[in-house]
Amino acid sequence: MNNIASLALLLLGLVLLGLGWDAYTSVSSDVSRVFNGAPTDRALMLLIGGGLAAVFGLGGLKRSRK
Repeated sequence: MNNIASLALLLLGLVLLGLGWDAYTSVSSDVSRVFNGAPTDRALMLLIGGGLAAVFGLGGLKRSRK
């Protein structure tokens, strides 16, 4: 994976994490936690997807420096 793709993946992951955190702290997610015991599916998918994208982006940047 080249540096540009890794950097883009890292930035995408950070954006998704930010959006996921915003969705996690929203009122609808709070209501979902009260009734279901878990946040909304959208919040979870954004957080998980953002975390994975950021990890793969960091891994690609670290591997390309060697």
